[in-house]
Amino acid sequence: MKTISIVIPARNEKDGIEKTIRAIPKGELEKMGYEVQILVVDNDSNDGTGELAKKAGADVVFEPRLGYGSAYKAGFAHAKGDIIATADADMTYPVEDIPKFIKLSEEQNLDFITTDRYAYMEKGAMSSQHRLGNAILNLAARLLFQIGLKDSQSGMWVFRKDLLNKAVLKANSMALSEELKIEAIYFLRCNWREFPIQYRVRVGKAKLKTWKDGFGNLFYLIKKRIVR
Repeated sequence: MKTISIVIPARNEKDGIEKTIRAIPKGELEKMGYEVQILVVDNDSNDGTGELAKKAGADVVFEPRLGYGSAYKAGFAHAKGDIIATADADMTYPVEDIPKFIKLSEEQNLDFITTDRYAYMEKGAMSSQHRLGNAILNLAARLLFQIGLKDSQSGMWVFRKDLLNKAVLKANSMALSEELKIEAIYFLRCNWREFPIQYRVRVGKAKLKTWKDGFGNLFYLIKKRIVR
């Protein structure tokens, strides 16, 4: 039986974590022939996020080293699946679309799927500052790596786990999102596609630090182009 691991990084996401887990169409995935592992990475939360995730039926990994990248790398290390899917713990990403992406992956023999949040973005889901920052990062990714991504910063992906055996992932910060895409598309030359999704207003308090994370991601793109 095939297995899919749905990896969700979470730091102080008590408002959204149970809703996110319960929105995953586990039954539909099982009918498709997949054993489903829902894996939440509790990134040193102090609001009971991990306990709520367990209550909702997820496996929980505790990762004390702060950072989006640190959380994902811990989750990837514990993922049992042949396929890995990802989402945030704040209900922004449509986890109900995971079966659709699995089918597309199988039909088109894709190694890596990423998503475009801008296609169907709800009003208020992203501030004007974040839109500007993302536009700059998207342009930088296209210029530096010649990859036709519409959304270099999206955090919802579906990919074959064996990709991780070849990818060089060094970022412990938010930059891991762009680094994974660059590894899959530019360095590994995987079969890939970017699909549109509905991106929603988050549940709970935002954690993103606009200027710090934005400049950090930009500098990481430049560094990645010079030294893999």
